[in-house]
Amino acid sequence: QVQLVESGGGLVQPGGSLRLSCAASERTSNFYAMGWFRQAPGKEREFVSAIRRFDGSTAYADSVKGRFTISKDIAENTIYLQMNILKPEDTAVYYCAHRKYFSPGSIASIQYDSWGQGTQVTVSS
Repeated sequence: QVQLVESGGGLVQPGGSLRLSCAASERTSNFYAMGWFRQAPGKEREFVSAIRRFDGSTAYADSVKGRFTISKDIAENTIYLQMNILKPEDTAVYYCAHRKYFSPGSIASIQYDSWGQGTQVTVSS
């Protein structure tokens, strides 16, 4: 499995911004897709966003469309999640996910092989 390290979480006021980063441990490894999920207290983990490496295609959950942007830095095997206009309901632990090989179907339905430990995002005044 690839080791994933997330960073960038924290406490922010409603309407604020944060940028999450996720770095894969193997600098020379390729990946098919990487994504972000989140889990709020008492809720199931949910898809947030994903990006496919070879063509840069992206997918977003409806709840974050227009506010969050996913991007990648192939040279560093790193992805980012720019989160703007944050709301209290965005409060959750955010997890990075990695898929090394091809996965059929839509970007939003990819099954991932490796997961990070998570980073806490708290949106509160």
